[in-house]
Amino acid sequence: MSFLGVQLITALAFSALLFLLAIGFTLIFGMMNIVNLAHGSYFVVGSYVGLSVLVVSGNFYLAVLGGGLALALLGIVQEIGLFRRFHGKPLDQVLLTLAMSLVFDQMILVIWGSQPQEMPPPGWLVGPLTALGITFPKYRLALIVVGAVTALAMWLLIEKTKIGAIVRAGVDNEEIARAMGIDVDKAFVFVFALGSFLAGMGGVLGAPMLELQPAMSSTVLPLAIVVVIIGGPGSFAGALAGSLFVGLVDSFGKAYFPQFSYFTLFVPMALILAFRPQGIFGRA
Repeated sequence: MSFLGVQLITALAFSALLFLLAIGFTLIFGMMNIVNLAHGSYFVVGSYVGLSVLVVSGNFYLAVLGGGLALALLGIVQEIGLFRRFHGKPLDQVLLTLAMSLVFDQMILVIWGSQPQEMPPPGWLVGPLTALGITFPKYRLALIVVGAVTALAMWLLIEKTKIGAIVRAGVDNEEIARAMGIDVDKAFVFVFALGSFLAGMGGVLGAPMLELQPAMSSTVLPLAIVVVIIGGPGSFAGALAGSLFVGLVDSFGKAYFPQFSYFTLFVPMALILAFRPQGIFGRA
């Protein structure tokens, strides 16, 4: 029971990080038709920016905010300066974002070096916590809470606000949204900034749980892609369900079937692509 409990806490904490990464990725993909292969690099760059802010300020919360805001600004600049030039050109977008991802990886090597680095959590979240006979790290429980609060805030934003209605309209049909007088370009900037902010924030929050490495984007990006494919592009419910599924399958798969961990993760994705390519919650 203790082993199962620890694995469940670990899986849910990892799912929370995946949600922070995937929600922006799926909205950008669903609304803007951009397969942003640099989105995983946003997660990694955000974590390193947060580490630098932590070293200078000594404040973990400023590090989280700094990593998120730095990536939001980067996202705005890239959307206005680069992605608008390649709207409706998927091959060009893939090549552009792949090149950007490689540039970000090299930038990390030049600025922060190639050695893996660790980022400590806040002092009050250091150490284990025992509850119901299960001992697990406090920080992972905190990640679950942050993920749940973020999911609730995103649901309220998307489903209950005017900007959320505009985003949903852009996801459903961009041309009709423009014809109705909606400023889709501003919505694009907002979605890109929000998605980049959450990715950067997720990178900082994940740093105490994951060892920081320059090439970490090659690990997190495939997981985000699996989340989007399983859940469906542009779907909040899909991002949430896909993150939970991937987090649970990845954690328990590595614990019980380490030699088949990729098999247990990517076979469901292949089946979804074969029988429901729009994803579980996506629209045909």
